[in-house]
Amino acid sequence: MEEEQLLTGGHSNDSVYRLGQTVRKPWTDASPSVVRYMTFLAASGIDVPAPLGRDQLGRQVTEFIPGELAINSAPLTDSELARVGSMVRAIHDASQAYRPETRAVWTTAIPAPGEELICHNDLAPWNLVIGDRWTFIDWDAAAPSTRLWDLAYAAQAFALPDPDQAPEQAAPGLAAFVGGYDAEGELRAALPAAMAARTTAMYDLLKQSNEANIEPWGSMFEEGHGAHWRGVAEYVRRHRDLWSRTLLCAGK
Repeated sequence: MEEEQLLTGGHSNDSVYRLGQTVRKPWTDASPSVVRYMTFLAASGIDVPAPLGRDQLGRQVTEFIPGELAINSAPLTDSELARVGSMVRAIHDASQAYRPETRAVWTTAIPAPGEELICHNDLAPWNLVIGDRWTFIDWDAAAPSTRLWDLAYAAQAFALPDPDQAPEQAAPGLAAFVGGYDAEGELRAALPAAMAARTTAMYDLLKQSNEANIEPWGSMFEEGHGAHWRGVAEYVRRHRDLWSRTLLCAGK
């Protein structure tokens, strides 16, 4: 009999296992709504891990996607960043047509500023598998949000992850990512401020959770994530003018 393998690398779940070509994780109150959303996206042509029901232990079962997490790969080139940006756009466009059930349940750590559409809410290098397929995994935090809020998180996470990188070196990658998304002028203009707000919100979540002993975020703060997100938030805020010039010039 095949043994289960604990999957590591996630930021908030230590109960995720691989069994054969499947992933097993806890079934939550939000799981029915998340599975329904993923099923809709798949039917709309978005490559998501196939939902495969529940196992005999009551756990959620999804398809295992082989490959390497983007966070563990070589830095993405500008063309690869553009590819990821286009993936995010496709997810948003498909989600625009999705209508959740009346009593949908969602679980997300950071409240969004609006409910324009259902979003993944964690489109980041630690949730992108790169291989024969490029596929976003870990949809459990899906919930109502806005294009701008979700794009701001994804753009920062992929294009501006390193606060030690010279901003002039990082800016072309940001332009490539947002260009891949094919963002319109209004969205481009709003993005630098939204990235600053979204990174600050992530830091605040970790800090406040640490103060209130809320897990897993409290421990993550102590393990270095707090310092990382504080640095990223300062970096994104400090160079907002450069991001604005880069995005607006690239959008002409």
